[in-house]
Amino acid sequence: MSLNGLRAALAEDPSYARVRTLASRTPERRSEDLQIGAPQGMRAALLAEMVDGLAAAADDAGTAGAGTTPPVVLAITATGREAEDLAAALRSYLPLAGIEEFPSWETLPHERLSPRSDTVGRRLSVLRRLAHPEGHPISVIVAPVRAVVQPLVAGLGDLQPVSLKVGEERQFDAVVKQLSEAAYARVDMVSHRGEFAVRGGILDVFPPTEDHPIRIDFFGDEVDSMRWFAVADQRTLTGPHITHPTELYAPPCREILITPSVMSRAAKLQSQMPAAADMLEKIAGGIAVEGMESLAPVLVDEMVPLMGELPAGSLSVVVEPEKVRARAHDLAATNEEFLAAAWATASDGGAAPLDLSAGISADLEAASFRSLADTRSAALANSVGWWSITSFNPDDETVLDIDTLTINAREPRGYQGDVAEMMEFIGSRVRDAWRVVVVTEGPGPAARLAELFKDNDIPASLTESVDTEPVPGIISITTASAGRGYVFDGLKTGLLTEADLLGRASAYSTRDMRKMPSKRRNAVDPLQLHEGDFVVHEQHGVGKFVELIQRATGAGASKTVREYMVLEYAPAKRGGPGDRLFVPTDQLDQITRYVGGETPVLSKMGGSDWAKTKSRARKAVKEIAGELIRLYSARMASKGHAFAKDTPWQRELEEAFPYVETPDQLTTINEVKADMEKEVPMDRLVSGDVGYGKTEIAVRAAFKAVQDGKQVAVLVPTTLLAQQHMETFGERFSGFPVRVESLSRFQTSKQAKETIEGVKNGSVDVVIGTHRLLSQEVQFKDLGLVIVDEEQRFGVEHKEALKKMRTNVDVLAMSATPIPRTLEMSLTGIRETSTLATPPEERHPVLTYVGPYTDRQASAAIRRELMREGQVFFVHNRVSSIDRTAAHLQELVPEARIAVAHGQMSESKLEQIIVDFWEKRFDVLVCTTIIETGLDISNANTLIVDRADHFGLSQLHQLRGRVGRGRERAYAYFLYPSEKPLGEVALERLKAVATHNELGAGMQLAMKDLEIRGAGNLLGGEQSGHIAGVGFDLYIRLVGEAVADYRGEAEEKAAEMKIELPVNAHLPHDYVPGERLRLEAYRKLASAVTYEGIDEVLAELVDRYGEPPQAVKNLIEVARFRVNAREAGLTDVALQGNFIKFAPADLPESRTMRLQRMYPGAQVKPALNAVLVPKPKTARIGGRDLVDAEILAWAQQVVDAVFKE
Repeated sequence: MSLNGLRAALAEDPSYARVRTLASRTPERRSEDLQIGAPQGMRAALLAEMVDGLAAAADDAGTAGAGTTPPVVLAITATGREAEDLAAALRSYLPLAGIEEFPSWETLPHERLSPRSDTVGRRLSVLRRLAHPEGHPISVIVAPVRAVVQPLVAGLGDLQPVSLKVGEERQFDAVVKQLSEAAYARVDMVSHRGEFAVRGGILDVFPPTEDHPIRIDFFGDEVDSMRWFAVADQRTLTGPHITHPTELYAPPCREILITPSVMSRAAKLQSQMPAAADMLEKIAGGIAVEGMESLAPVLVDEMVPLMGELPAGSLSVVVEPEKVRARAHDLAATNEEFLAAAWATASDGGAAPLDLSAGISADLEAASFRSLADTRSAALANSVGWWSITSFNPDDETVLDIDTLTINAREPRGYQGDVAEMMEFIGSRVRDAWRVVVVTEGPGPAARLAELFKDNDIPASLTESVDTEPVPGIISITTASAGRGYVFDGLKTGLLTEADLLGRASAYSTRDMRKMPSKRRNAVDPLQLHEGDFVVHEQHGVGKFVELIQRATGAGASKTVREYMVLEYAPAKRGGPGDRLFVPTDQLDQITRYVGGETPVLSKMGGSDWAKTKSRARKAVKEIAGELIRLYSARMASKGHAFAKDTPWQRELEEAFPYVETPDQLTTINEVKADMEKEVPMDRLVSGDVGYGKTEIAVRAAFKAVQDGKQVAVLVPTTLLAQQHMETFGERFSGFPVRVESLSRFQTSKQAKETIEGVKNGSVDVVIGTHRLLSQEVQFKDLGLVIVDEEQRFGVEHKEALKKMRTNVDVLAMSATPIPRTLEMSLTGIRETSTLATPPEERHPVLTYVGPYTDRQASAAIRRELMREGQVFFVHNRVSSIDRTAAHLQELVPEARIAVAHGQMSESKLEQIIVDFWEKRFDVLVCTTIIETGLDISNANTLIVDRADHFGLSQLHQLRGRVGRGRERAYAYFLYPSEKPLGEVALERLKAVATHNELGAGMQLAMKDLEIRGAGNLLGGEQSGHIAGVGFDLYIRLVGEAVADYRGEAEEKAAEMKIELPVNAHLPHDYVPGERLRLEAYRKLASAVTYEGIDEVLAELVDRYGEPPQAVKNLIEVARFRVNAREAGLTDVALQGNFIKFAPADLPESRTMRLQRMYPGAQVKPALNAVLVPKPKTARIGGRDLVDAEILAWAQQVVDAVFKE
């Protein structure tokens, strides 16, 4: 990875060596302004020289050991992305520990949105290291200009992080208090950075700088152990490569902490700033609020520039000053615009942004971005140099006022992918004894380049890192991220990168998306019921959730406590109070949430209306099931190809995946492979939200099919998507002998003909194409797998064509928002379904704003996105007026580069425009809904939809899925014309989209769509009333049961079990706090019907909540007893007076005899179909009643002796 050998080689060049000499002078003697002219690829190497120069200077002065903080180099880039790339390039030249990135907020200083906690955590740990190096000084900081010109709250470097070590004695309550003072939010279950949860002696913390949250066990006041755990299932991480932490380092999560002085200031300001009164009120009460950073300047003592925080004598280096200057100017302008436009807070109900009429405005200005000139004077005041590196060649004649230095290097010549010319040129250089180093981002391309050079007889060697000077006449190939290369003609030395040789850098790598997901067991999905939510109880119908309640029975030694869920039903008498049903927690598996109409009618308990509703639905369902079964049995009867197990290549391909797979992705991939290995043809629907990694599943499945010599057809709805998949598949399969071709309108007829020929004779392994794949002309030699992407876009006739193509071919369909019919089929088990519900980490929900359209809003939204170098989709679904709209936007935002795209353009032109947009040649794409299908542009993070009231739900969701693909915060604006009234349904849709904006909402929206529209043609009108009648979950379950019935595999419904024994079995509040967590635990336990299932639940409880107390152990025992009693055919074991009733009891004579012999006084009651056994006591006379574990053991014995065969 290291390229230090190159630096040694370059030191022979006088102009390059001079950089270090100049940097090593003392601050008084070195020039304040120095402009260095050098090619783009040299920047990292030059910064490394400056770092070494500063270090040398510090050694000479003898200050290195004198306790002062050593000076640092601060590299200032124009954008955050450039900062990340530069930091990555520096890692090839400098030790890792000394490089820090100082990220900027992703919000504007005056916006009422808080920056993300991980951004804040990273910023604070940099400032902390600057103020207190403690033996690990920073040598270079890379920061975007936005982070440099934004003033900081004074004293951030001195904030104490919360730190703990295993084995340390710390007061538990004190640690909790410290965390909340450091602005960590206390929750019942940790799911985001910057949260913590307390349960008994267990503390869960998610520090903003870590990939996983940490679970800390205290033993009294001693830190007993620490372990990582997964957010998805709240279980400890296990695995060969996981090493658990031994210390916790938790920096604060906000840059303004609530201290007594902040609280008192907030209280005083309430009257002066009416617009912010509600925020100030909360802050005065000590509660942190979203967006409180925007008030920082009026709440803290002073705001200081970043330059003042650097150690004296440091160097700041502006990379590409021209670009940085323009960027700083835009920042200031946009910030002003936001202060002026009421848009900054439109997201929270349109309250004006902070009211600046008061005399406070001057104070608030203190947080605004500084100009570069101010920043420079702040730097010089702190004796920090202000150097710059530009790509132009400055010389002393033209630049008079500052010192300049030009490095004798040039950019390498590009070959734009012309391999032959490249080989010839490089070959001649190498024969001329040049020293050439070639770097690639990943090992794959490196190996391929090595082969290329070998084929052309050019000596080349693959090396881990270039630590010594490169040898003349041999190319060294290594992996590092360098971005661009450079050439020194005088030294005959050059560095070439992938971008120089192949004409394209590998797509902006997202490897930095934090590694986080890990294999999960059971996803934690707390059943969140609020008072008044509708639920469906299978026996009693639709009721309303009231509360969870603990009831005690008995007194003294035999007192027992159980928890019940209280549901309210329709009153039995008119006008009376509602009937209440107490559901024991071990029957929670009977209860599901009601999803259906808006407000359902409550059922009467014990009445016949619920039974009627249910049987009506059942009848309708029976008819549907018959139809579905025919489809299903046809598939089950056909024989397909059983694919072989995974090959070593498959593993190699999977390991090259640049992201970390999410847990759902792993299970889905395994399911798909298992299906492929069976003989029955696969028919699986993968429904996952937009951008949740469906494509990777397709890639792996396709590769598996090709390994078996079968062909794969990938069917996509748009040409554009075909091209994107083509790139993805091509990139993932490169290095393997797999031929991927595409068939779409973007090819010449000659290319298409070749592809079709290749498909026919079997030389093409994977073909990606649009509807054209379904036409008669395409004949496959040996088709093994069909992948249908964005399945909801194909019409019925396409599906018919598909069916002909594939009675016995494996099919994998993928969709973000399945259409109701598909959903229905998959939910009822006719097609297997996998759902991807875990967002790739580091994704943020898209901030969604729904409102009337105004010009000012549109322009501010576009400017905000341009400011962070992003791109905007502006969707306008009328081709006739689209050009007019684009021209109007051009007037509003003159500096934006705007392009128009719609389906009526010629193919090649449309293609060109989208590709240009992809390569960032335009900022705003005004287009029709042509983008809704699977365009993956990670840099476009603002979506504006004009006339949003004309779109369908899944369309709106798909559109919104086009933004928020990268790590930036994304914004979606759904606007409707302000003068026209909204239709009822349009309003419903927009409301649904606005509420379901968290990640993974695709499935919820699909369900909502199913409610608004009914399930469409699958069932015609028949089902319309039934979903509303019995609720969606139960309806689907009924269809599932009817289908199973037809298959002849009707599973016996596990009978409702009632166990009422004097056992103290519940989850105490201090063991599992919070209603939703208790509900979730009860629910899991109720649905565990095997001993293994119960053990799994127990393991989870121990892992998440610590050692269970006696009441919980009893609860587990009751669950085990339930399994046993169910096996013996019992449904009711309960206390009745002085007896315990076991029912049903059809005992033969011999058993009755045994019963009466073993338990004298036992009675058989044929009328009740039950057996009554006297309540057991410790002694026949004067003994006490058995309770808890003892009575369970006794009951178990009765069941084993009398009821078991």
